[in-house]
Amino acid sequence: MVLYVIKRIIMIIPIMIGVTFFLFMLLTLTPGDAALIVLGTNATEEQIQMFRDQNGLNDPALVQYVNYMLKVVQGDLGMSFNTRQSVNSMIAIRAPTTLFLSLTSMVLTIIIAMPLGVLMAVKQNSLFDNSMRVLTIILTSMPVFWLAMMMILLFTVYLNWLPSSGIGSFKAILMPIVCLACQGITMCARTGRSSMLEVINQDYIRTARAKGLKRGYIIRSHALKNALLPMVSIYGRIIATCFSGSVVLEQVFGINGIGQMMLNALRQKDVPAIMGSIVISCLVISMVNLLTDVAYAFIDPRIKAKYIRHKSKLLEVGADAGE
Repeated sequence: MVLYVIKRIIMIIPIMIGVTFFLFMLLTLTPGDAALIVLGTNATEEQIQMFRDQNGLNDPALVQYVNYMLKVVQGDLGMSFNTRQSVNSMIAIRAPTTLFLSLTSMVLTIIIAMPLGVLMAVKQNSLFDNSMRVLTIILTSMPVFWLAMMMILLFTVYLNWLPSSGIGSFKAILMPIVCLACQGITMCARTGRSSMLEVINQDYIRTARAKGLKRGYIIRSHALKNALLPMVSIYGRIIATCFSGSVVLEQVFGINGIGQMMLNALRQKDVPAIMGSIVISCLVISMVNLLTDVAYAFIDPRIKAKYIRHKSKLLEVGADAGE
């Protein structure tokens, strides 16, 4: 099992390098001079050249990337071109807001999606099941930013129930959390329904029914346990989706998080701030995927057996070599 975890951790390294390299080159090669954007059109040529020299913008793109990654390895995400603040401190201020928004929406997704998926499977082809399937398809097809604006239009402009920006109160966080959780709920509910339908049609479920066990006991003790296996993977992806989806919602609802910081930095071509946000986002998503894989390996006995056999073979080879 330890080998499985180590293998997954090692796989994060090329992913991080690939993502950061591609995006760094894309930012570097896009039109627009960061020095001119930051200093303004009234800056002199000497000021622009001094800014470029101080920030290494005159170096080739590959040299800039290598120098940047050497700092990242040491825990330094650089200095923002626009604010002249440390990117580490900028992210440290905003990260709790983004994580709170993402994790809260994920908790809401699990609380609603899991029972909903089970009920849809148990009541297959009923009015409830059909109506929920239609509703989940509609919500899945809605872009997050459009749903957010429609909620603001309804609950803020017309009904005047909820504020349209910030997260300073319980009312303020309702719309961002619900909006961010909607797509996760639809995906998880549909996956849970499919997984439960596959399980409840198995022979051992029919045997349990034939023994006279109550339907609720069969669902809780037999069906749900095995139906959770494919749901673990989708929940891991939903956590990553919630974290990345907050980039758009933070801008729509005026929330001062990593997403809003990234979008503001993109407008100003503030490469250190953009890359710092990307590095943190990529690291969080990679760690979530790692935890999902590890959880799946603990839950699924087939993966356990695979690595136990592999470990046994290594021990046998070592014993033979010792003899």
